[in-house]
Amino acid sequence: MHPARTPDEKTLALWYELGRLYSGAGGGGQRATKLGFTVVCVVGALVLLSAPLFGTAWAGPFAPAMPVGAGLLSGGGLLLRERSRLRRHARTLRRMLAERGLDAERPAREGLGAYYDAQLILLRSEYEYLRLRGAGKTARRFEESFGFTQEDPFETGPLNVAPDTEEMRLLRERWERRLSMRRERGMEPPTLGLREDIAYRVFPREMTVPVELATRRAYLTISRELLLKRYGRGLRGKEGCMPEALRRRVERDLEEYAALTRRPARRSRGGARAGPPQ
Repeated sequence: MHPARTPDEKTLALWYELGRLYSGAGGGGQRATKLGFTVVCVVGALVLLSAPLFGTAWAGPFAPAMPVGAGLLSGGGLLLRERSRLRRHARTLRRMLAERGLDAERPAREGLGAYYDAQLILLRSEYEYLRLRGAGKTARRFEESFGFTQEDPFETGPLNVAPDTEEMRLLRERWERRLSMRRERGMEPPTLGLREDIAYRVFPREMTVPVELATRRAYLTISRELLLKRYGRGLRGKEGCMPEALRRRVERDLEEYAALTRRPARRSRGGARAGPPQ
């Protein structure tokens, strides 16, 4: 769900392309590591297999280092190529956004119109988790970037909002107002880039089905972790101590988490949730 003030289609496409680019960059290190490891294994096997045919004199004292060197060159070369391609593509997208009067390093500077509800719930859940962990400096970046505050009527562990609801619309409007007030006072949000996006997915994402499922799974994982911290690993015997509305929220989060992670939901004999998935 988008608010009424949604950027035009071409602007949205640029933001989503930048988000996809940063999302793909997060796996570049893993791909380079896998390639390097594969090359180490292959070259190492070739060196060993060549010994009965040619002996080891041809490699000399460098035989042990050859597989490692080949792996480093292959993996490092792939990583450098991917990062170079990323920088070129990102530079082009930043220029095109700048031509529209937008700052590609401050994606929410003009508002939250490019963000779907599901991603805002994830970002607000990340903010809550950061505060509880005492990561105040990073939490303040979320406040200055997206308009979040500790006083927001938002809860996770369990969640009290869902995408495309009236409650979420009111929260979005609250955050938009705070961002607007900051702009009127000349207060610039902090810059965001690849590092922040890899850690927290801060740039707008187009909600394709796979992205939406991954986003929901991420914010429900945070909710589940907070449930475990607050109520322990079992809720058996605690249902009677919970207000009915809270109990329903707990069940809803755990059931959706179980469905998204393909874990069966266990229930007590009374029909209530016996405990969070292990």
